[in-house]
Amino acid sequence: MKKVLIIGATGSVGSTTRKCLLANSNDQLTLFARHANRIDANSARETVIQGDVTNVGELAAAMAGQDAVFAALSGNLKVMAESIMAAMAQAQVKRLIFITSMGIYNEIPASLGADGNLESNPMLRGYRAAADVIEASDLDYTIVRPGWFDNGSADYEVTQKGEPFGGHNVSRRAIADLVMQAIDSDAYIKASVGINRPE
Repeated sequence: MKKVLIIGATGSVGSTTRKCLLANSNDQLTLFARHANRIDANSARETVIQGDVTNVGELAAAMAGQDAVFAALSGNLKVMAESIMAAMAQAQVKRLIFITSMGIYNEIPASLGADGNLESNPMLRGYRAAADVIEASDLDYTIVRPGWFDNGSADYEVTQKGEPFGGHNVSRRAIADLVMQAIDSDAYIKASVGINRPE
């Protein structure tokens, strides 16, 4: 059993991962969200905390005693990553799983549409900046780079940093399964992994 803090618990990936962990593990979950009233925590295994991801003090308090932190966020990801890392240092938590995006290393091959890469898509700069600060840390991190997520088949394949991306789409359930493996089996430590549905 692990104690897991989910930051961004009301988002589509955060909420799908929450359901996956409740159904397939015995982990204890702390759900951290800006609007905690949107969460119906009906499990004895869940605690809900309302807070701001850029408030290091609030985050550190939520992280106390946690084994792992999972972040699925949107917005200024570099600032959020820096806040999370500062809070983890205060709370002395080392395990971080953080969602970014495919394309941040220009790893999408032309056959899948290379215009989705960072060199052609300035929207990815924040995702890359967040990944860079996490990779430069001493955390036991896993950076997850999903394709476009949908509700399709949960089949997936994983690519490592430096390998070409394998497909354009992936389901939220697949991302949740990968995150659960990273949390519960300590897989993919100090790795940046792409995840896609096999083409």
